[in-house]
Amino acid sequence: MKRRALISVSDKTGLSDFAKALQEADFEVISTGGTQRALEAAGVRVVGISEVTNFPEILDGRVKTLHPLIHGGLLADREKEAHRQALQEHAIEPIDLVVVNLYPFKETISKEGAEDADAIDNIDIGGPAMLRAAAKNHAHAAVVTDPEDYPRVLEEARNNGIRFETRRHLAAKAFRHTAAYDALVAEYMTEEAFPETMTLTYEKKQTLRYGENPHQGASFYQHPLPADSSIAAAKQLHGKELSYNNINDVNAAFALVSEFSDTKAAVAVKHTNPCGVGIANTLSAAFEEAYAADPVSIFGGIVALNDTVDADTAEQLATIFLEVIIAPDYSHDALELLQKKKNIRLLKVDMAGGGNVSHALTSVSGGMLVQEDDVKGLADTDVKVATKRAPTAEEWRSLEFAWRVVKHVKSNAIVLTKGSRTVGVGAGQMNRVGAAEIAIAQAQSETQGSALGSDAFFPMKDTVETAMKAGVTAVIQPGGSKRDQESIDAADEAGITMVFTGMRHFRHA
Repeated sequence: MKRRALISVSDKTGLSDFAKALQEADFEVISTGGTQRALEAAGVRVVGISEVTNFPEILDGRVKTLHPLIHGGLLADREKEAHRQALQEHAIEPIDLVVVNLYPFKETISKEGAEDADAIDNIDIGGPAMLRAAAKNHAHAAVVTDPEDYPRVLEEARNNGIRFETRRHLAAKAFRHTAAYDALVAEYMTEEAFPETMTLTYEKKQTLRYGENPHQGASFYQHPLPADSSIAAAKQLHGKELSYNNINDVNAAFALVSEFSDTKAAVAVKHTNPCGVGIANTLSAAFEEAYAADPVSIFGGIVALNDTVDADTAEQLATIFLEVIIAPDYSHDALELLQKKKNIRLLKVDMAGGGNVSHALTSVSGGMLVQEDDVKGLADTDVKVATKRAPTAEEWRSLEFAWRVVKHVKSNAIVLTKGSRTVGVGAGQMNRVGAAEIAIAQAQSETQGSALGSDAFFPMKDTVETAMKAGVTAVIQPGGSKRDQESIDAADEAGITMVFTGMRHFRHA
């Protein structure tokens, strides 16, 4: 008995050979529009949809497969007598195989200057309907959305028929295909920041060896249209595959180094927290500052740089063990030098976009937290000097630097800076004094004349008193505590200048 295959695809990879092989396996091929023309040009015998439905394609092809003679053949449960009788009564022939992939909506909206009308025109209607119908009826029909599945389908079709396990697998893949397609369309059309439902779609970029720990499985997924300025779009130039922790740390380093579009900057990160940040007029000097900030913690860390890595900087980087370096580019000499280190991973990424995301997502048990990304900086705040003494020009520089860094440190966070580099970082502590003490201990003698940045306000004056004893001369914090005046008075008594921003930067995840 001749079987029937309905083929209608935008991705025609391997299509002609597949269709010819189906015919050799005694399939009758039904097709539409451009797919029909392509198959006929390749010498495949094709029955047009209009020949099946006895109805022409209309509305510029928007209506062609949405017809009972098609969907009856797709959805009939052949084990039910009533369904078999309905097929016979209405002269509907079953369809055994559906090969469909959808209008190129993603490709259309990714084009520069894409028009909304073109995007809307590339929202597929008939394709998803056929896929869902065949996938629902996978007990009797097979559905193929991916050319990579052609060999498996052909092999089974030539032998004892496509197995139920294969049909089930392909059905699930078809539902994922249509769900991802609809999610991208919905994202394109949605204007609300937080709609009543949020359906996300991501594509697997790579399978990872494991997650945070060897006993955890993991994969890296990317948005279907990742921004050029994103970790998902980064190009790996050298080294073994990135690990789960590498990607997480690189993302943190990239976000922080992107804060410094006005100067050369180098950021060293361990476990998503910065351990050293330096700024300077040259990249090599910036890295020298970042390294000096914490020459111990940088070992085995991630380094992000916001300018082309030159030979001088590469020589410095090559002297220590680093997991990953990420930068917008590398000079020929720098790349040649760094590639001599077998285990280091070198990433290249566009940093013009700042590395920000529109929404930050955090999974929780049974749900997900969604928030706008924290992209605001000092220019977005209502800065005011809270103490009698105003900062000097040098203190302002250190305070602004501390404020850029502290928003990228896990809360509770304290950052000590001196001009062009961090000197101490206290991250992720249960109380703010503890974070200050860690930063001060790390800075050692460098605390004298340093500036202190805090991601949130001081609920008591104890942090100011701790800073005063260490020789800190300037503090930047959000303010807003009921006991702000205690901290202000303590700072005035010690001759410390303190600036309020009116904006906090908690970072818990």
